[in-house]
Amino acid sequence: MSGCSTLGYYAHVANGQAKLLSHREPIARVVADENVDAKLRERLARTEDARRFASDTLGLPRNASYTSYVDLGRPYVTWNVFATPALSVDPVTHCFPFAGCVAYLGFFDKAKAEKEAARLGAEGNDTAIEGAAAYSTLGWFSDPILSSMLRWSDDELDGVIFHELSHQLVYVKDDTAFNESFASFVQEEGVRQWRASRGLPPPDPAEAAHDAAFTALVLDLRDRLRALYASGETDAEKHAGKDREIAAFRERYRVAREAWQGDHRYDRWADGPLNNAKLVPFGLYDRWVPAFARLFAQAGNEWSAFYTAVRELARLKKDERDGRLNALLGTRPSVG
Repeated sequence: MSGCSTLGYYAHVANGQAKLLSHREPIARVVADENVDAKLRERLARTEDARRFASDTLGLPRNASYTSYVDLGRPYVTWNVFATPALSVDPVTHCFPFAGCVAYLGFFDKAKAEKEAARLGAEGNDTAIEGAAAYSTLGWFSDPILSSMLRWSDDELDGVIFHELSHQLVYVKDDTAFNESFASFVQEEGVRQWRASRGLPPPDPAEAAHDAAFTALVLDLRDRLRALYASGETDAEKHAGKDREIAAFRERYRVAREAWQGDHRYDRWADGPLNNAKLVPFGLYDRWVPAFARLFAQAGNEWSAFYTAVRELARLKKDERDGRLNALLGTRPSVG
């Protein structure tokens, strides 16, 4: 981005963050206020328990993050803009001083996100806008629970608290797959342990299996498109092939869904407009999750030892770190 547009973006983000922080209210105060809706008070009280568990048992940072609440008055906290060239599945990246290079731009205002998507589209890119219910400053500020997060299930909400606190514990610039896979493992194992501590069974394995199967279908489409774009065909032939591959993906999805016992969570995504940019987020959050599961088992299923091992990986150069993670891949062990 040009210098002027970069400064404008920073100003937008700073303003949006300031408004968010200014509207925080301590969860303890909301829970104690009998004038507040009873369901909201009950839901927030449960997040207080999960937040304590995150530090007491999972060894995650003990600070003011996720101890306050903000009613956004809108469905999402940010809208993320993804872009790729029309004949590439590799994202257009954006680099920032603290977070490093990322594959999207986040906006607190949907209209600004749409304007940025239009700008990138006018340059010949595929674009996609995805609303985000959660938002993290990686510990720079005390992030609140947001009203947009309350439409999730308890497991999803508690898991995101564990996930985002993990970023505060270990974060490597310019390595999204490492950061997100690490946090996703902590989220998954944290939720399993959190449920067990309350005498609840593990999360439904069928739902996780459907998630994995759908992600595999999307990654397969991305691999097919990558091979197509690298072929010697003309651009016109590649565009036609792109349409065929997307249509074939939709058919494979319909076949797979038949075995999912009425799970239609992905219908809107699969039936909506599809392009290269829509595929960008997939694989970023779970590429190394099985490797972290094995690392956790090697650490004796002990959080402190596990975090020490993760920090050792974080200090390596990316190629060496990827090599270590690849060596850890294999049959995912059971943990706990």
